[in-house]
Amino acid sequence: EVKLVESGGGSVQAGGSLKLSCTASEFTFDDSDTGWYRATPGNEECELVSTLSSDGNAYYMDSVRGRFTISQDNAKNTVYLAMNSLKPDDTAVYYCAAGRPQSRMTQWHASMWSRCGRFGYWGRGTQVTVSS
Repeated sequence: EVKLVESGGGSVQAGGSLKLSCTASEFTFDDSDTGWYRATPGNEECELVSTLSSDGNAYYMDSVRGRFTISQDNAKNTVYLAMNSLKPDDTAVYYCAAGRPQSRMTQWHASMWSRCGRFGYWGRGTQVTVSS
């Protein structure tokens, strides 16, 4: 079973930094697009924060461009999201995602794909809290 696990979340003051990591089991990132999404409690909508294509093209949502950086270490099979100059509006649960939707997915992966779209594999999320 494919599992993605995020880490690195926490509580910081505005202006601070965090670096999120996402590791995978039974899945390799090096030939897949990957992405980071975020969602706030009680809000079913997901925000697409950043993506990294398999050929190295990065995308950022407008509000994080210039502050966040997505990267990938294939030797460690890990995807990162470096977040600088954090703002209270960045407070959310951050989810790592990768791969294409499959014809057969676990309930979690299917629910996240239904909720957020595009990717077939999803982590459980890591909380980022930014205080003013």
